[in-house]
Amino acid sequence: MARWDPGAEQRLKRAALELFLERGYDHVTVTHIAERAGLTRRSYFRYFPDKREVLFAGSERLPPALAEAVLAAHPDAAPLAAALNAFARVGAQLAVQVDGAAERRAVIDASPELQERERTKAVAITEAIRDALKQRQVKPETAELVAQLATMVFGNAFRHWIESKGHASFGSCLHAVTDELRVTLAVSGRADSSG
Repeated sequence: MARWDPGAEQRLKRAALELFLERGYDHVTVTHIAERAGLTRRSYFRYFPDKREVLFAGSERLPPALAEAVLAAHPDAAPLAAALNAFARVGAQLAVQVDGAAERRAVIDASPELQERERTKAVAITEAIRDALKQRQVKPETAELVAQLATMVFGNAFRHWIESKGHASFGSCLHAVTDELRVTLAVSGRADSSG
């Protein structure tokens, strides 16, 4: 086998996902994953620093891509519109690239350790959006609130997209969650004003 196998990273990801689903995340080792992929432990560590990162590879590119998209938004765009448009652009690209999203989600949902890693990823996304909004001269407290809201919308939209099993586009899922947020905020506003 060649020292640098061009398909090794994808084989490792697939092997890990299969094993996590079969045995549970806690019962799988890096050695198991490497063997399933026909590689060595050493080869595994060329691509991933530890066992959990096989599920999160590439996620470090998401915050800077979102920040760039926020900064590229029309100068007159409202903060929430700029953030949601960034998620729409980047999320649509992500949805095309994600392989085995439903299986990956099931593995993460079954593991507190992986859920914690997912939360850490969400914090990085929120911070990137917040900082990009501040660069757009949005007040810090507004930038923080908008970034948190937009990240929550994105997470819900991505989950809806996974659950649709290919029957809905990521964009339509994002619009549905955004519409639900608007309705919820409008209803809450009416209830508060009447009290």
